[in-house]
Amino acid sequence: MVGSAIDGSSSSKLHVIILSSPGAGHLIPVLVLANRLAAEHGVRSTVLVVTTAISPESNLVNPPRDEELVEIIRLPPVDISNLVDPSTKVVTQLRLMMREAVPLVRSAVAAMDRRADALFVDLFGSESLQIAVEFNIPKYVYCTSTAWFLALSVYCPILDEKIEGQYVDEPGHLEIPGCKPVRPEDVVDPMLDRGDQQYREYLRMGKEFTFCDGILVNTCEDLEAKTLRAFRENEAMKAVLEPPVYPIGPLTRPAEPSGLKIEPMDWLNKQPNGSVLFVSFGSGGVLSAEQATELAWGLQLSQQRFVWVIRPPTEGGADDAFFTANGRGSSAELYDHYYYLPRGFLDKTKNMGILLPKWGQQVEILAHPSIGGFMSHCGWNSTLESITSGVPMIAWPLYAEQRMNAALLVEELGVAVRPEVLPTKKVVGREEIERMVRTLMEHKDGEAMRDRAQQLKTSATKATNMSHQSMCKILSSIEAKKK
Repeated sequence: MVGSAIDGSSSSKLHVIILSSPGAGHLIPVLVLANRLAAEHGVRSTVLVVTTAISPESNLVNPPRDEELVEIIRLPPVDISNLVDPSTKVVTQLRLMMREAVPLVRSAVAAMDRRADALFVDLFGSESLQIAVEFNIPKYVYCTSTAWFLALSVYCPILDEKIEGQYVDEPGHLEIPGCKPVRPEDVVDPMLDRGDQQYREYLRMGKEFTFCDGILVNTCEDLEAKTLRAFRENEAMKAVLEPPVYPIGPLTRPAEPSGLKIEPMDWLNKQPNGSVLFVSFGSGGVLSAEQATELAWGLQLSQQRFVWVIRPPTEGGADDAFFTANGRGSSAELYDHYYYLPRGFLDKTKNMGILLPKWGQQVEILAHPSIGGFMSHCGWNSTLESITSGVPMIAWPLYAEQRMNAALLVEELGVAVRPEVLPTKKVVGREEIERMVRTLMEHKDGEAMRDRAQQLKTSATKATNMSHQSMCKILSSIEAKKK
């Protein structure tokens, strides 16, 4: 049995490989897992990162905190240019990248000086599970999203047999055994069009999940008790997914050490507690020009303080060099033009908000006491960072499984408000944005969401012990098979 940190006895002898898909959104939770294994269990991790010719997001990821126990190996770039065209969807591209990378992963595993004791793959790397079979080591899937997303993914092949036509045209909710039903309009992107290749890739991925020895999910009981119970107790769900599901969350990035200069912090330090709305839509969250304009108007009309991580709505917009060289002042009109902001927006809001071009240190900003709300795309990494900071949200889902995450936040957890119509279906007007911002920051409903967010922050902290126990079970199983 694996020792406690654990006590460094048997688990410190373990060596696991963790395979990451391209992009910061996938690499970040993988590195967080590797660092947790090192810090709490003394386990050595080799992180294999699938790269492309252009992988700029990886530069935003900090090096491992424990360089003795965590090693990062960037595999040679994969080229899928002959397999895709401009219409190829994101999930298809990721699956093709990970498929082309299987020989690279196999070679990297075979070349290691120290034999691996287990292979962990992220969501898109499930085709590499076959490598663990070849090397006769345990194999696990690391689900960096919700247990609800996992349930839909493994049950989708059943829905594929039961339902004809497009899911989005279904008159009722999609039923998943033992779980919250899914509104047709909230399904994950690959399920929006059953005729597209990414739907077939998604079905294949869900089936591949069932061939592992266990699935790690970055969630906890207080966030998804019903779904986790379904994996353990619902016979229909157990018939679909036999491997055990281990809640190991919430795993989030730690804040950077104090003393680092972070651009908005001086301004935030001068604001009242809970008075600032943080607006950020993640690395892939680019709004249309019309939506960027409406959002700016909504923030201005709300008269609430804000920090907005802003991105050019279209190619050829303002870049960091432009912002640094010109900033506010005489170039404010040019800046408004490039970012499709209302005329004079910078001047009119200079005492109530600040703009950060393209990127902001999200964990540190959310943890600041002046932050009272978070307008977010509802990526699961960002969602967990908001919850563990005790910050309620304005849910603004854009792609992937974010619509499901938004539904969970609003309907189940009660820590968010969302637009009446999905932002992917129509432009959300300035009046509705103003209403949501004021609801979150001023009204009683917002206060209730803030109280609930604080409760979840407390329970998420307590969940660390359960997460530790889940990880100990996994490591015990790996250790037993090693012997």
